[in-house]
Amino acid sequence: MDDRLGTYSDEADAYAQCEAAGYTAMAFDFPAEENDLHWHDFNSLLFITAGSLTVTDGETGETRTCGAGTKLVGTKGFVHKEKTGGYSAIIGVDGDPAALTQPINKPLPVTL
Repeated sequence: MDDRLGTYSDEADAYAQCEAAGYTAMAFDFPAEENDLHWHDFNSLLFITAGSLTVTDGETGETRTCGAGTKLVGTKGFVHKEKTGGYSAIIGVDGDPAALTQPINKPLPVTL
């Protein structure tokens, strides 16, 4: 998971990194949540600006808790789960946010 983690210096840097990648950046406040394993159908950059987020890699089980100043690189199809007491972030996505399919957190296929 370490290859998915980085840093940024401030919010202006986060927005600049999104722009350089060709991503659309948005600021969000997330409430406390613990979700199940899921994936997304888009690439993203997530810059935590306040609070913390614990991410677990669905393949390896590796867990990292990330706080303000952490950059997470999300790739399409990466299976993971998240736990947070609430956090704020700038998120960049590699497409038109209005065109993102719902739900954003795609459930894993049911296996019989």
